[in-house]
Amino acid sequence: MAQENLKGKVALVTGGTTGIGLAAAKLYLENGASVVIAGRRQEQGALAVTSLREISPNITFIQTDVSNSVEVQRLINETVRIYGQLDIAFNNAGIEGFFAPVHEMPDAAFGEVFDINVKGVWLCCKYEIAQFKKQGTGGVIVNTSSWLARGAFAGSSLYSASKAALDGMIRALAVETAEAGIRVNNIQPGYIQTPMFDRFFSGEDAELQKEPLKRHAPIGRFANPAEVAELVLWLSSAAASFVTGESILIDGGLAIGGQRQ
Repeated sequence: MAQENLKGKVALVTGGTTGIGLAAAKLYLENGASVVIAGRRQEQGALAVTSLREISPNITFIQTDVSNSVEVQRLINETVRIYGQLDIAFNNAGIEGFFAPVHEMPDAAFGEVFDINVKGVWLCCKYEIAQFKKQGTGGVIVNTSSWLARGAFAGSSLYSASKAALDGMIRALAVETAEAGIRVNNIQPGYIQTPMFDRFFSGEDAELQKEPLKRHAPIGRFANPAEVAELVLWLSSAAASFVTGESILIDGGLAIGGQRQ
């Protein structure tokens, strides 16, 4: 798509050191924004910043655990201290957690997945919205949900539930923040070639293991992170100024019901 003008804007990307988050940070920078990326791993953050500085010097990494309220508040405050404001937030941090039949899941898996995938996004939204309201400038939030919020496969009950929670959450947030000029939306990626996706496959035949999943999507392939980042960029821009409270699939038709050959 044509580049959007984000000059003078400040964007925050959680889970911004790899995959979709890193691709979105790259597009934000290419479109003129200053960017803060957040993640739990300092070394990974340093590597991401080094690569992104080739685009723009206006990039900072802040180590953050999004499930921790104090750390999320510090992340927002540091972003504003460094760049003066906050305009866009892409809450992308999440974990795959534990995929197994429900009767085989450890009880602790519930807290682990929901602490990051639901509480973490809720905390980010809470303090981002507070900052937008303090500025009086409006703002944009995009969260990463999943096609599994609408679909499922055996063993996905916990992950599916955590992502479906986000879809309900943003409808309420959209209603309560629209008057302040704040928009809140979700993206719902299908199978994307990211490090998280690759962790589901192992061994010398890892690529062969992926083939049945690839054939299930009508488009017949996986997406790369940059394709998903284009949707994030659009939702973050003035081009999507009348879009709020939506959870938008970007899955190559994966979630469409019906018989497959």
